[in-house]
Formats: sequence, structure tokens, C-alpha cells
Amino acid sequence: MHAKSCAALGSPFYADLCTALHDALPHHATLRALASRFDGDPVRGFFAIRLLGGVHARVLAGEAPDLARFFPSTGGRPELPAATDALLHEITRAGEALRPWLAWFPQTNEVRRSAGLLGGFLTVAAATGLPLRLLEIGASAGLNLCFDAFAYSLGPHRWGDPASPVQLVVEWRGEAAGPPWQAALSVAERRGCDLAPIDVRDDASCRRLEAYVWADQLDRLANLRAAIGIARARGVRVERIGAADFLARELAAARPGVATVIYHSVMWAYVPADERDRITRTIEAAGARASREAPLAWVRLEDASPRTTVSLRLWPDAQAERVLADAHPHVAWIHWHQGA
Repeated sequence: MHAKSCAALGSPFYADLCTALHDALPHHATLRALASRFDGDPVRGFFAIRLLGGVHARVLAGEAPDLARFFPSTGGRPELPAATDALLHEITRAGEALRPWLAWFPQTNEVRRSAGLLGGFLTVAAATGLPLRLLEIGASAGLNLCFDAFAYSLGPHRWGDPASPVQLVVEWRGEAAGPPWQAALSVAERRGCDLAPIDVRDDASCRRLEAYVWADQLDRLANLRAAIGIARARGVRVERIGAADFLARELAAARPGVATVIYHSVMWAYVPADERDRITRTIEAAGARASREAPLAWVRLEDASPRTTVSLRLWPDAQAERVLADAHPHVAWIHWHQGA
């Protein structure tokens, strides 16, 4: 399953590495020992992806030179079967040093998802004519709170600062013109929450984010590093608090003069059902109190099986959810809907 997912998401190298881990598991003593003490289902718990995160961290830190020569992220070439042989040797050599990575859920804070969220933000800005008050739940390191500092190339469309160190190049599918590109968009406030936030001031935490980027996707790694630099310069902080408690506090009183935008990307499936229900009730209650002077929006980039979609709810006017676009999970492409 992990190999198929990696291949589908544009990482043939990690697809090969996942296949090698699967095939080696029955007879590789160290790998088998790590898997035997893994808490949870290895497939649903992303055992292979967690383990490869630990291995990649060692490669990036210069602790696995024999493997680094096969990793594109350190200038290597992914030659098979030598790369998979070196991977298994490194797992044997590292052993228990890899175990902490099995307890951490992979976080990438994928900044290319800002290219999907952007259409929602522009739609809200055009509809309300107000500055945006951003509330991101499941924000990780808060990199997507800095979306307005990135440069976007979405097929024929351009938005943002062309000189930005974060260059998001996305395939544009379909004939739709897209969101209102010329809308006056400004950000009045930005806040984020996460149960396990990444502090961009901490080098070790940032290296963990880098390690979870698949080693053959160099554009993702470059944009992540550049986005970390922007977040550091802006002093971005993500609060350690559950999303439902965060929203209950932030939405307790109306905020006239701004359009409050709750948003999230590829986190909803990991939220327990009772927490999702509480979040939804909190947002809908705040939506019922919204006005033209204090509108409320909910922008989501989430899996809506069998596809990933960008959707919007906007109060007080159009309360029903609108699906604005379909997108690749990492937003390698966007298909904007006609009339959205």
C-alpha cells in the first residue's frame, strides 16, 4: 500500500524503498524487531513512511554516507538494487536509533497545499471585500499561514511575489478561469493551532520536517526550507491546543471589520469523530451569528474520496458547502470547477 501511494504521489524512489522494506521484513532481524514493537497497525499507521523519515534524517545529517550516495536530497542517484541493499544495511547499523521515529506521526507541512487554499482565500476576499483573519487548525509549523509570501504559477495564472524564495508551480487542469485573481487580498491576523506543533525556531524540529519529505522530490524540499525561513522571519508561532478548544475561544465573539477564515489541509481524517463533530458544531454556531460586517468562512483542502477537493462555506450568505476545485493531494495539479 505504501509503495503504491508513493508511486501515485510522484516518488518512484520511495516506492522502491517501501517495496524493499516489505520484501525484507520476514527475514531482516532488525526490521522485524522494529516492526514487532510498533504501536498500531503498520499499514494504517504508516510504519514504512515513519521508518524512512528516520533513515532520511540520518542521511541529511551526514550519519549515513554509504546510503547518501543514493539519495537525491544529498546529491545521490537512486540506483537499484544497490540503494535498497544500502537501506537495509543502514537499518541494521542504526538499529534502536530509529525507534523514536516510529512514535512520531509524519508531518510535512506541505507548502504546495497553499496553492489549493489560495483559491478559497481569494473567493472569500472578493465576496466580502474585507481583510482576512486566518485561523488554521492542524497547522503543524504554520508554514501555510505565510501563503501570501509565496509565488504561485498555476498553469497560465500568476499570483504573489515573483521574487519569493518559495516558488509553487502547479499544473492547471480544465478550462475554468479560476478564482478572482485580481481580488484585493490582505491579511489582518493569522493564528494556528496543532496538538503537536513544530517550532520553526528549533533547528532539530525543522530537520524533522525535512526528513519527512521524500528524498527524490527536490522541489518540495527546497520550498519547505524556504518557507521555514519566511516563517522564522515573520515570527510565526503555532499554539499547542486542540482544534475544537481553539475555535471555541477564537469564535466566541464576532470580529467586525474582518472576514474570519477557518481553514485546514489534509488533517480532517486524523481527527477523532467526536472532535470533528465538536469543531463542526462550533463553526456552524458561529456561522449562524455571522453578518456582512463580520463574515465567517470555512476553507478545506481535504480528501473527499475518491478525490481531494477544495471546498468553501461562507456565512451569512451562501451557507451550503461549495466544491471549488479538485486537486492532487500534494497539489501537483488543480482542476478548478466552472462557475465555482
